[in-house]
Amino acid sequence: MVSEVMPINQEATVNQEATVFVVDDDPAIRKSLRWLIESVGLKVQTHELANDFLESYSPDSPGCLVLDVRIPGMSGLELQEKLRERGYDIPVIIVSGYGDVPMAVRAMKAGAVDFLEKPVSDQVLLDYIQKGIGQDIKNKMARSQNKELIQRKDSLTRREREVMGYVVAGLSSREIAEKLSVSFKTVEAHRAKIMKKMQVKSVPKLIQMDLQIQGTSIADPDRL
Repeated sequence: MVSEVMPINQEATVNQEATVFVVDDDPAIRKSLRWLIESVGLKVQTHELANDFLESYSPDSPGCLVLDVRIPGMSGLELQEKLRERGYDIPVIIVSGYGDVPMAVRAMKAGAVDFLEKPVSDQVLLDYIQKGIGQDIKNKMARSQNKELIQRKDSLTRREREVMGYVVAGLSSREIAEKLSVSFKTVEAHRAKIMKKMQVKSVPKLIQMDLQIQGTSIADPDRL
């Protein structure tokens, strides 16, 4: 996977910009969770109803969602499904006083970070919130990198994409020249342009990039 480690100071900055969303119909719980989360320096937005959160949520900034299961109108599990339908992968922490195995299984299959039963200790909840925020930051970084790689590949000409396909398949320049009925020098020229546009210095790195792009395309047919 083509990635770079985020500098510690940059990671801290992103973490400070993260927002923890709380959806719970109990005003006392919303108030106590706001106090708890703000006490560790994180931003908080609370909502009584799932629809209110869904209408106001923007996936652009990092964060996580602390969600009750049984809320009026759209339930917590239904909200999870709506988020998935819209392509939002915000980490979700289910906190419920009515947990049962089938409900927990459904929540986890829908992508919940965890399913916690009330009452839950403050530190345990904060640990899962930090875990969720970290996961969301990594997801957003990966999507950003994948978009950039796709843009690089899209900048290639039709012939360059064709040559790149042969290169990542392991063919030599002479073999590619024979397949395309062009000169060795022509293939070498194409390879040089490909490496420059893709911003790589080695064939193994080019192969890594291509595999990452293919993985993105399989995961998201709309290519982000």
